[in-house]
Amino acid sequence: MSQAASPRGTFQQIADALKAKIDDDQEMAVLPPVSELMDRYDVSRGVVLRAFQVLRRNGDAEPVPGGRWGVIRPGDAVDRRPLEVRIAAVITDDRLTVGAPFPSASVLATRFGVSRPTVTKALDKLEAAGVLASAGQGKVRTVRAVPNREERS
Repeated sequence: MSQAASPRGTFQQIADALKAKIDDDQEMAVLPPVSELMDRYDVSRGVVLRAFQVLRRNGDAEPVPGGRWGVIRPGDAVDRRPLEVRIAAVITDDRLTVGAPFPSASVLATRFGVSRPTVTKALDKLEAAGVLASAGQGKVRTVRAVPNREERS
């Protein structure tokens, strides 16, 4: 599908083909890389990105970390709150009390599907806010304060 053969609507045709593939393959979680689609359809990067934007507008896909695009399925609950808010919710979700040890950055990274340095930055924000206490590098963080509902929203 070269641009010369169909200069208008090429991105829409790619979006339609991707939507059909999303509907056919219920296990599909991530769209193919831009470079693969550029080669497959013999189009520029901009054309593929426009196709992704069509899918985004229709609620079928969204950008995910790492420069890829993830598939959105109807009924999938996606938590879009900032990471530090989601981590603070661990205190109430896991019923932790003041003084209780808090899960490590590695455990939280696995739980939330992000990198450990990203979790560390969020934990630093919670320490600065007075929610967590740290005894120093390599030591276990503890819960300093239990956030109430208003602080978490």
